[in-house]
Amino acid sequence: MTRVVAVTGGTGFLGRAVAAALARKGWQVRLLVRRSAAHWPCPDHELELVFGDLTDADALRRLVRGADAVVHLAGLIKARSRAEFMAVNRDGSARLAAAVAAEAPAARLVHVSSLAAREPQLSDYAASKRAGEDAVRDGSGGASWVVVRPPAIYGPRDRETLAVFRWARSPVLPLFHGPDSRVCLIHVEDAAEAIAALCADGPSGCVFELSDGRRDGYSWRAILDEAVRAVGGGAPRIVRVPPPLVRLAGVVAGFAGRLAGRASILTPGKVREMLHPDWSSAAERQPPPAVWAPRIALPDGFADTVRWYRNARWL
Repeated sequence: MTRVVAVTGGTGFLGRAVAAALARKGWQVRLLVRRSAAHWPCPDHELELVFGDLTDADALRRLVRGADAVVHLAGLIKARSRAEFMAVNRDGSARLAAAVAAEAPAARLVHVSSLAAREPQLSDYAASKRAGEDAVRDGSGGASWVVVRPPAIYGPRDRETLAVFRWARSPVLPLFHGPDSRVCLIHVEDAAEAIAALCADGPSGCVFELSDGRRDGYSWRAILDEAVRAVGGGAPRIVRVPPPLVRLAGVVAGFAGRLAGRASILTPGKVREMLHPDWSSAAERQPPPAVWAPRIALPDGFADTVRWYRNARWL
């Protein structure tokens, strides 16, 4: 019989890739959507749609009823306040966990969090992602669960890292971190394959981090250099921006967002995340190699991303 996987957040950047990876592996994909799932990347696989959102307990119960696995991807990456983050990233996760406990106690629940949850004191976003993990662990009853913490994800269709490649064409590039800072990266297809693999295999009750093959991470200078190569740039001048100036930019951007009544991605909390010196990982924090291993190295991943941006006329 075809296995059914229920997915929240399946129309977003990572969610589309995860839903497609699951379909390719033979899962029947059931998506929670606010409206029709346009531009489905796997037209040969029929989608099952449940209309609603994370505030709708009835929709969540319909979503997970009879499912063999549940993937929770929906969440906020920017918000106007801590309360807004918590309402979605914590309380929405709690509602989903309760629905799984009631309607699909035999399902495997894969909760997609963030590497930021490792340092919840840094920002409201990080705190809300850790709170979401706790809500899943405490509220899923006897269901099998696993938490996945991806690092920064890049790839085709990603608007958040597009700015890096736009900067890479400039004659002067800002550097916000010292030489000892490290950050992990992962291509969206690798992240999607990891999440899809964990729906079917691997230990339960674990928190796993993801990364590409460089688990010790990259310096920001190495990331900038690779981005310049990917866009075919010259030899830009690298200018280190003092941390106090970066913090000031976060304060100004956050204040401007509040005045305009909109959420800003750059806030004092986001700056603290950016300036944190250690976003590396380690082998013991990752899924077992028998379950999943990354395939896409940074040069290939950046080249693939730039090629897509140019074909789509984003770059």
